[in-house]
Amino acid sequence: MKKKTMALMMAAASFFGTGGCSAAETPAAQKVRLEPGKVLIAFYSWSGNTRFAAERIQKLTGGTLFEIKPFKPYPADYGACVDQAKKECREKFTPDLAAAPADFGKYNVVFVGTPNWWSTMAPPVRTFLTRNDFRGKTVIPFVTHGGGGMADCERDMQKACPNAEFRKGGAFSGSSIRSAGSALEQWIGEVAAIRQ
Repeated sequence: MKKKTMALMMAAASFFGTGGCSAAETPAAQKVRLEPGKVLIAFYSWSGNTRFAAERIQKLTGGTLFEIKPFKPYPADYGACVDQAKKECREKFTPDLAAAPADFGKYNVVFVGTPNWWSTMAPPVRTFLTRNDFRGKTVIPFVTHGGGGMADCERDMQKACPNAEFRKGGAFSGSSIRSAGSALEQWIGEVAAIRQ
């Protein structure tokens, strides 16, 4: 009797531990469906790295590109930009944007791209997330970085728009983004399915 009970417990543990559905798993059924005309790729890019990633995602998904631009651009000088960005990130500053996306309501999946600035998203991205209505939308973050990876970017995006559903973000080295096509493609394949 003890052996039979033990065998049943081990089988149950095996199912719930590895064969069942856990939060860490992303079964194919949980991939978000990308429908033509309903995918937006919104991004902020200072150096061009995040723009490159966004353009690659656009080619892979057929989505619409939208560049998030602050009304007052950041300084072109690297040192001055770093100083301003550090201060704004610490203060959770939300700068005014130059424009809003047209027909935002028609999109049901929004890829949101940002450089990793001081372990979080760039302030214009915070503005974009807090000033648009994300109810009923799926957000897929992507980040370019100089060695810091995703850091707190994804978590901070979730805090900025709690009404959205999120899929696993992708983090890509800025210095090698131009040769990261296969990594971008693999990541998109993990989180999304393109409806033909």
